[in-house]
Amino acid sequence: MRNTLWSILPLPALAACGGDAPAPAPTETAVATVPAAAAEVTGPERRILAFGDSLFAGYGLAEDEGYPEKLEAALRARGIDAQVTDAGVSGDTTAAGRQRIGFVLDSLAEKPDLALVELGGNDLLRGLSPTEARANLAAILDELRKREIPAVLFGMRAPPNAGPEYQAEFDAMYPALANEYGAALVPFFLESVYGRPEMIQQDRVHPTAKGIDAMVAATVDEVMAALPEVEVE
Repeated sequence: MRNTLWSILPLPALAACGGDAPAPAPTETAVATVPAAAAEVTGPERRILAFGDSLFAGYGLAEDEGYPEKLEAALRARGIDAQVTDAGVSGDTTAAGRQRIGFVLDSLAEKPDLALVELGGNDLLRGLSPTEARANLAAILDELRKREIPAVLFGMRAPPNAGPEYQAEFDAMYPALANEYGAALVPFFLESVYGRPEMIQQDRVHPTAKGIDAMVAATVDEVMAALPEVEVE
């Protein structure tokens, strides 16, 4: 089921992975997110908020091909009654995310069990200050903590041509924030498609549907592990 708060907007594309971006050598990553024999969906509904930019909004993809939708299918294939709300907005910076996080949470019918926070690529594209990006992400995590919503922080990496100081500061903010707020961390969200042009759209930035499959396969375990345990009454 697609739970969409925001439509894809014709804003500047996210440049989260430039041609020079550092990453480990690409490895063969399985792209199938649904096992051959899917588990029976059981237990209580687990509500997950996917809060981010075009990598969550599904830029250039069909409605059911985005990361939140594929993640939901992968979790349900593992027997989890997951309902993932897609709150990705193409072009969003960390500042834009900071401005709308409260509104998004207030708009939900029920408090999510988990929030996935994926922002920073557009700050990188525009050369915005990592210090300000970190402050904005911290404000988002503060809001989630205030509402007692655990989080998974999806990290990005700056390319070398951003300069060594910028690169070091930008790359360090994700693990530092995850540690400060007790959030789970996906160190580099695009790692499974980096250096694999067949999994990137013609804009050389956004993943294809197969790329999304690889990204889900690479991160579903982290999301599952971050879901809080269900309290037994």
